[in-house]
Amino acid sequence: MKFSSLVIPLFVLIIFVYCLYKKVDIFGEFVKGAKDNILVGFDILPSLVALMLAVEMFKASGAMTAITELISPLTEKIGLPGECVPLALMRPVSGSGALSILEGILESHSPDSYIGRVASVLLGSTETTFYTIAVYFGATKVRKTRHALPSALAGDFTAFILSALSVRLLLGS
Repeated sequence: MKFSSLVIPLFVLIIFVYCLYKKVDIFGEFVKGAKDNILVGFDILPSLVALMLAVEMFKASGAMTAITELISPLTEKIGLPGECVPLALMRPVSGSGALSILEGILESHSPDSYIGRVASVLLGSTETTFYTIAVYFGATKVRKTRHALPSALAGDFTAFILSALSVRLLLGS
């Protein structure tokens, strides 16, 4: 048996022993934490439902296809393959939607192809920006995101460009 498989049980045991030593009501604290987290879940649920609805409307309306066809010639000039544009558009919005698009890219092109590598690096180097903002700002009841959204989207855009550049420099085209 590897030590790594014992890390979590040992961690739980240490917490349990510490709580016994400090005479903490373990079950009561667990129930209190579970209750608090359920309340947080209810607080962020409307934001998540709105985000999921917006993603599905965006995909079903054909807007993604139209935007992809519009900006693909520009992205090709900066080195981002046109096949990766739908992934770049979906990634800031939905992790599962982006993963679905990545799966399609890897089925159409080999995972070892330039397009497959760029798509993989792109997915791994960006964040689900809108989801993260909706969840964290919703949980903390922040209503004015100020510079968070433009900064995060600038980071995503930079990652889109650098993913293609990194693959080209490190792995070739």
